Amino acid sequence: MPTISWFYGIAIRMYFVDHPPPHFHAVYGEHEANVEIATGEVIEGHLPQAAARLVKQWALVHRSDLQANWDRARAGIPVERIAGLDAD
Repeated sequence: MPTISWFYGIAIRMYFVDHPPPHFHAVYGEHEANVEIATGEVIEGHLPQAAARLVKQWALVHRSDLQANWDRARAGIPVERIAGLDAD
């Protein structure tokens, strides 16, 4: 599962040929959650409140990039890196 972004200790990953709805995986320490691309909401799993807030903020800013990566992954095409919240 490729890591497409990393910020504030949060890894953002996306499986190839994953199940709908379009989503990505956010991993923070021992916590992991599936996050819906359209809303930035956790749809499965758990993240601490502060991490969930950062992931949602990032997801909403990069929604079109995330959807493009979802489409690439579903087609078996390599995904692209997306800048994190802490990028210069």
